[in-house]
Amino acid sequence: MANLPIVNQLAHIHHKQPWLVMNAEQKFSLAGANNETISHFYTFEASDSREAPFAIPDGCIDVLFDCNSSRPNAEVFGTPLEAINIELTAHNRYFGIRFKSGVMPDFLNVSASELIDNHYNLLDLIPNANQLVEEVSNSNSFHHQVDLFNQFMIEKLQRQHTCTTTQIIQNICQNQGNIKIKDLEDLTGYSIRTLQRKFQSDMGMSPKTYSRIIRCQSAVYQINHGEKVTFSDLAYDLGFTDQPHFLREFKRLVKATPLNYQHRVKHASYLSKIQYL
Repeated sequence: MANLPIVNQLAHIHHKQPWLVMNAEQKFSLAGANNETISHFYTFEASDSREAPFAIPDGCIDVLFDCNSSRPNAEVFGTPLEAINIELTAHNRYFGIRFKSGVMPDFLNVSASELIDNHYNLLDLIPNANQLVEEVSNSNSFHHQVDLFNQFMIEKLQRQHTCTTTQIIQNICQNQGNIKIKDLEDLTGYSIRTLQRKFQSDMGMSPKTYSRIIRCQSAVYQINHGEKVTFSDLAYDLGFTDQPHFLREFKRLVKATPLNYQHRVKHASYLSKIQYL
């Protein structure tokens, strides 16, 4: 994917927060990133919908700026393990950065496990980031906001995982989360206990939990982009024991049944809202 044009890279994003897109008043704009740790940038204006949007498990860390010039604010979100409500202010504009799945920025003064199912004020994790928060929040240009954050990221590092964890992440993503721990043992040559210890230390979760997240994201991606999705086939392709198991898991992680979610995506004109810049 590294050699694809940026627009094509954006079209192939597999780590999605669809309820944010559907909560956008009009367009949900995406921009690519040259920094190898960042998946993409995004911006949208929150609608006045009475229904609060959800964040779903994606295995990613997001930084979300509330671009209210009178009360500039930014929060860091770790991945939830199940769908959770998030609070957005109607008609406020938001600017977000989604780091690639598995990336833990080293400039955040928090552990990977502390970020799971949690969020923090950016200034609590980076006390000297006041200028960044104010400049990004006061800018009306998406491109300028992207440039500001790119400048901030110069010489910033990500925490280095063990080679084993990196190998496991790549393999789980390549298999859309449909992989057994025994397969990872064969892949790495390590015991289950060693794999879990290394992965937990780096990612703040177990390989099984991460696989569950990626499998959920794979189902969301297929429903978003597939023309004719048969849920029984999708359940089989992703390795669920049966369709009822898939339905229960999807509802727990996405806060809707696959059929209801599919209807919501179509009703909200999900794909037409997304604008690649």
